[in-house]
This record gives sequence, C-alpha cells and structure tokens, in this order.
Amino acid sequence: MSSAGSVMVLGVTGGIASGKSYVSAIMAELGAVVVSADDLAREAVAPGSPVLDQLVDIFGKNILTEAGELDRSTLGHRIFQNHEERQKLNAITLPAIAALSERRLAALRSKAAPLVVYEAPLLFEAGAESRVDKTLVVFVEAEIQLARLCARDGIDREAAAARVAAQWPQYEKVKRADFVVDNSGSMQDLRRQVEAVFRYLTRAVPTP
Repeated sequence: MSSAGSVMVLGVTGGIASGKSYVSAIMAELGAVVVSADDLAREAVAPGSPVLDQLVDIFGKNILTEAGELDRSTLGHRIFQNHEERQKLNAITLPAIAALSERRLAALRSKAAPLVVYEAPLLFEAGAESRVDKTLVVFVEAEIQLARLCARDGIDREAAAARVAAQWPQYEKVKRADFVVDNSGSMQDLRRQVEAVFRYLTRAVPTP
C-alpha cells in the first residue's frame, strides 16, 4: 500500500482479450507510468536467466527458438491444454515476476507521476493485489471476448474457449475489483470510462 506522499499504484487486470493493454495505453496517454507484468515476464526469462534454464529443464528445449529465446507461443499452446503444466510454469515464473515488480513499483512510488499502473493478467491469481493500492478490472461480454480472441490470435472458437476457461472467471475478478470498466462497446465508450477513473484517482490522491 502507498504511504503518505507517495504515488498511488493501480493494478489493471481482466480476462484474456479483454483490452487490458488498451486501457493501460489510455492511462499512459493521460500521464500514468505503466509497468507491464508481461514485459517483466519477458525480462525474467531472458536468454541466460536461471528462470529460462528451469523452464527448459521441465518443458524441454523445444520451447526455445533458434536464437535461444523462449518461444512463448509454443509454451502457451502447451500449458493452456494442461492444468498441471500450467501450475509448474506459474510456480517458476510468478515468484520471479513478483520480485521484479516489487522492485520496479517501489522505485516508482517516489517519482513525480500522477499515477502508476501495474498491468497484470494474473493480478488476483498470483496474489499480487497486495502490491497495489487499488484494482481495476476490464470486463468484456463473453461472446465478444471469444470473437476478439479468435481474431487477435488467429485461432478457432474451441481453442479460444479453452484459453478463456484456463483463467479465473471474469465475475470472480469483478467481485474483487475497486473499479470496473466495460469494454463490450466502442473504443470511445471505453476511453470515457478510463478517463473518469483516472480523474477520480488523481484528484483523490495528492501529488508528491
């Protein structure tokens, strides 16, 4: 949690293909500093890192590209179909991401930014809500979510449904959220909602 005079950290999360990155991009346009858990995950599994070595030990060298980097697509396809392997992956990567995020967020709390946004798909699943002050969930209607996921990743409906089912249900995240924005409509409608949350948070918290 933030201390007196420090910058508020807002955790942004939601289901797959809900629009988390777009919401974070809007926040960045408004002046927020964005920290992406996905970017931290890439940093954690960089070639030569202990985390990547552990992943290769468990999942095999076929999860690597010819350049020796993690092939996220290959690994993602594999773990989405296997709950046990997904748990193994999370047991290795989530602690590493947690350590990176805690250091990054601690450094940013003292900066002169109106708001820090921590975008994390597994914010609640990883228990990472303790690293932020408030949480925002990006909600999207189920059918729209599936259609967007199919279009984004070039997969069929069955594969998209499997990826959605591998995550917590949206309503579970919504129940835990301090703020919810609905991305079932137009980009303009979503932007209005995000701007309203940003204005509320930056007015409610005094700047350093």
